[in-house]
Amino acid sequence: MKLRMNNGNINIDGQSFTGNSISINNGKVTVDGVVQDGKLVGEVNITVYGNVIHLENDCGSVTAKNVGSIQTKSGDVNCQDIDGSVQTMSGDVTCGAIRGSVTTTSGDIRHR
Repeated sequence: MKLRMNNGNINIDGQSFTGNSISINNGKVTVDGVVQDGKLVGEVNITVYGNVIHLENDCGSVTAKNVGSIQTKSGDVNCQDIDGSVQTMSGDVTCGAIRGSVTTTSGDIRHR
């Protein structure tokens, strides 16, 4: 998982992190270049309390406010507005205004 945002707060599987650049590699969370305590295992569900510049997530759902770009392989995306693009291979996308593009290979797109 890779995430870029402007000093936002994110909840990953019940743990809160704050920063501009957050990534998960081999189950370890890194925030702005600093490895955090603990380890994540399996599906990673993400809630972003702020606007997403860019987010990549392999497996798990993503909930965010306004979105620049999100890519998932397997997971639903729920957000307010999409300014850039959302792509998911296997998952539903539920959103408000779409000012960019939304694609899903195996899922539904629901516009509120």
